Order: sequence, then C-alpha cells, then structure tokens
Amino acid sequence: MNTPRKAEPTEGEIRALAAECGIDAGRLRFFDDLDAPELAVYTHLTDVRLRSAAEPEWGIYLAESTKIIRRALAAGHQPQSFLMSRKWFAGMTDILTSTDGPIWIGTEARIEDLTGFHLHRGALAAMARPAPRTAAEVVAEVLEADAPKCRIAVFEGLVDHTNVGAAFRSAAALGVDAVLVTPECADPLYRRSIRVSMGTVFQIPWTRIEPWPAGIDLLKDAGFYVAGMSLGEGAITLDELVGAEHERLALVFGTEGEGLKRGTDRRLDARVTIPMMRGVDSLNVAASSAVAFYATR
Repeated sequence: MNTPRKAEPTEGEIRALAAECGIDAGRLRFFDDLDAPELAVYTHLTDVRLRSAAEPEWGIYLAESTKIIRRALAAGHQPQSFLMSRKWFAGMTDILTSTDGPIWIGTEARIEDLTGFHLHRGALAAMARPAPRTAAEVVAEVLEADAPKCRIAVFEGLVDHTNVGAAFRSAAALGVDAVLVTPECADPLYRRSIRVSMGTVFQIPWTRIEPWPAGIDLLKDAGFYVAGMSLGEGAITLDELVGAEHERLALVFGTEGEGLKRGTDRRLDARVTIPMMRGVDSLNVAASSAVAFYATR
C-alpha cells in the first residue's frame, strides 16, 4: 500500500510561520517563473562563473543541504540568498531568523526544473566566498598553534571533485592542520566537492599554493619535511616515514592517473609508498590520503 505524499505547505501557511518566527515577510519570494534574473545564480551560472561573480567581491559558491549550510554559517561565511522547497521552510527557520537576504521558495518540482537536480535535503544557499589567503598565511597559522607535531596536506592537480571532497573530509576527520591545493586542482568550494566533504571543507584551513612546484620551498623554509606519495624509485614505506617521527610533515598527493609531476618529484625530501598485497600497486587518491593521514596522526 502506497503512503500518500504529504501536501506541500501553501504560501499562506509559510507566511504565517514566518511571522510567528519573526522573519521579515519582505524576504519571502515565491516563484514559478524559472527565468527570473534573480534566480540566475542557481541555474544559469556555472561554478567557474560563480567564482568570478562581481558581487560579492570574491565571488560566491553554492551550499547544498541544511547540514552544509549550517556548517558554512558556523565557519563565519555569509549567505547572499536562499532557495528551498516549501516543505523545508519549517526546518530552516532558525537559520533564516539569524541571517539576511532573500528567501526563494518553490515547489520541489519547480526547483528541480530550475536547478536540474533533485534537492535531497531541500535547500541551497548562495554564499559569499571568503577572501582568499596566501599559502604563507595558512602555513604561519599552523605554526602559530605551536603544536608538538603538525601536518599539512598538499593536493596536486586533482581534477575529480568527488576525490577532492573525500580527501578534505579525511583530512578534517584525521587531524590534518591545513590543506594546500595547487593551481590546477579542482575547486574545493565546487558544489559537489562541498557535498562529498559534508561541509568539512569549512572546518580546516586551506588555500591554493602558488607558484607550484616552487611553492615547496615555502614548506621547507618553514621546517616541513616534504614527502610525496609515489611509486617512484627509492621510495620508502609509509611505516618508515612514521617511524622517523618528523615534527613538521607535509604530505603531497598527485593526480588520479599520472601521480606527481616530475618537477614536484625532484623537490621532495622523500618518496613514500603504502605497502600493498595481492598485486595491487596503488589506491585511489581519496583512499591513499586517508591511509596516510591515519598512519601519521
């Protein structure tokens, strides 16, 4: 027997709830026209164009799902607007009462028509990107914490947003102090990267390191031992790296297919490999980074 779907709240019911919660009725924007210029951020702009959007100064990104929006807000990021289905409005009222900006509300069907995908958790937010930081600033922040040991992860040229998101999630979960991504690396604030990371991309300091691979000198000058995960000749095992107990360790991970670039490889203090069995010679970069982060925690 099929359970009938619960009807989506009417416009009047949503307005009544907004008034009860103290949300300014002027912020509510019920839509049916998919071509409204104000909705372009959710449909017509690619992530590349979002990064270069004139307002706010550093561009915007899209946060998908209530959990990720909450984590973005907890990190101090500022919302520009919200888009949500009618039945998710009630679960967002605490967020909406503590923020500003228009609230676009539509039926689930119209939102799927607008965005081109199903919103599993009912809401999107256009968030202002934080002002970019230099790699030197992020490294200095790590050192200022004055921890007995510290680790930085470097992702070189990863092009798969799923891998980037998964690697960030492992880095956050396993206590990596900061992440640096090279100029060619996929955007950690791309919608899919954020979703796969479950918003942990907001919980760990990160930025792009430029120029690369010359930026390795920045890490070495700061006292980091720079180890690249590699199958290259002369590689030591991950166990040997752990046994050396480096107080400051930077772990570099290469692309999904080719591994580390030659220019990067030449600048490493060590090549490191994960011992494997049954003829397997490598792991997906998201898996290998999780193993390395856990082993060096």
